[in-house]
Amino acid sequence: MRKMLLGLGLVLVSALVQAGDVLSLKAGHPQTYVVKKGDTLWAISGMFLEDPWLWPELWYYNPQVENPHLIYPGDILKLRWIDGRPVLVKDSGEVKLTPQMRISDLDDAIPAIPLDVVAPFLTRSRIVSQAELEAAPYVLAGRNGNIVAGAGDYVLGRGQFPDGSSFGVYRQGQVYVDPLTKEVLGVEAKDIGTAELRSTEGDVSTLMLNRSTEEIRRADRFLPLERRELVARFEPKAPDTEAKGFIIAVEGGVTQIGSMDVVTLNLGERNGLQAGDVMAIFTTGVLVRDPVTNEQIKAPDVRSGVLMVFRTFEKASYALVLKAEQALKVGDRVTPP
Repeated sequence: MRKMLLGLGLVLVSALVQAGDVLSLKAGHPQTYVVKKGDTLWAISGMFLEDPWLWPELWYYNPQVENPHLIYPGDILKLRWIDGRPVLVKDSGEVKLTPQMRISDLDDAIPAIPLDVVAPFLTRSRIVSQAELEAAPYVLAGRNGNIVAGAGDYVLGRGQFPDGSSFGVYRQGQVYVDPLTKEVLGVEAKDIGTAELRSTEGDVSTLMLNRSTEEIRRADRFLPLERRELVARFEPKAPDTEAKGFIIAVEGGVTQIGSMDVVTLNLGERNGLQAGDVMAIFTTGVLVRDPVTNEQIKAPDVRSGVLMVFRTFEKASYALVLKAEQALKVGDRVTPP
């Protein structure tokens, strides 16, 4: 789809910064930058700002523009000063900022965050209650009695299938527990395939597997496919909540967490979190021995990264690590930046 966009220029203006936020230019920032294919607004903001999560304050816009955050490969961004404030403008070859006509393909627009990193989690992975998973129908066996199956095979499912013909196939993963209260926050329902309901007789149904990421086994569960709209553009922002929590799991079960890794937080919708909320990550301070008193002293926690929440559940959420200044780990603390 092609749309005609009116562009006035992207302006860095600290007047939009909320009380307590400091919009600081990064040392050694460029004066001019040419937007390239593959860039993100987050990465571009990181060239100019100490805290790229403040990027919404970077893009001031004409309210008549339908989507002010759209910039494209080839656009030239220049840093200027207007009324004593730093201003980032999209260069048009003229000093005077006037509305200009531009026709561009929306698919070419520079995104805020790389969507391909989080897309699988937006459409398939989920956190459910133990009761919900245990009540779901399950794989009884392959149609011919076999114990494993894959895409293209028929399987028998037992249980009450809700209305609908398409189901996801899930295997129980981690049980998420709050590290402080020990409350069970939910169970990881690991996506391993999709199936189409073909027939039902009593409490036994026949389904065809049309996708599988690994072998489908007996006792794997069927859940209705979620009808979720894929959010094409994430806009990182400061959260509206002061809730603090912890990283309680990492996708893939690795021990060290880095940039672009997906983690699970012990905070969710009940804590006021929303998709796009940015949180600072603090690594637990090390224990050191006082050479004089011989006491064990805990060093202060160290701010070591930034993450963005991209999918929320009632008691937990998925987040993407946007910046890791050192190796992160499960148990690291998260707070509003």
